[in-house]
Amino acid sequence: MLKRSSGWQPVTFRGVYLLDPFFHQDERGSFVKTYYVPECEASGLSFELREEFYSISQRDVIRGMHFQIPPHQHQKIVYCSSGRILDVLVDLRTKEPTYGQATSFELSSLNRHSLWIPPGIAHGFCALEDGTCVVYKTDCEYAPESDAGIRWDSIDYDWQIDRPKLSDRDAAFPALSEFQSPF
Repeated sequence: MLKRSSGWQPVTFRGVYLLDPFFHQDERGSFVKTYYVPECEASGLSFELREEFYSISQRDVIRGMHFQIPPHQHQKIVYCSSGRILDVLVDLRTKEPTYGQATSFELSSLNRHSLWIPPGIAHGFCALEDGTCVVYKTDCEYAPESDAGIRWDSIDYDWQIDRPKLSDRDAAFPALSEFQSPF
């Protein structure tokens, strides 16, 4: 089976895009093209890869809500290479009509979707399966002095989980209502 990409589709928040990528599947398995510059450029998007990393999480792990503040704000491209996640975004851009709002997407190895996340959007996810691998591409190096986050349970979003597994760092982030957004 051969499938053409439907390209980058804008969603809920200005500047956030959902990619339904090209893939090929046959008796050997599957092949997915996770990033293609001409497709980005056709959608008016520009991205220079500076870092790429991944996390592996057990079911009910919540990672987030993460971002970098200026002058080291970054764009991200995120996808799930194995397992499934509920990917959650919060708009921190004070001049946007969606400021403070949350939206979510299921990303999985089966649907192969990627998210393009611009600066000013907090990002987090909940692993829905053990051994879930999430890949992140960023256009800016990690800068500890710009590393920031808001607490996962301070946003207007129902994670549909009673007892998430969190890092001490993520649990200690300030609430959204206490965060003074520079975006």
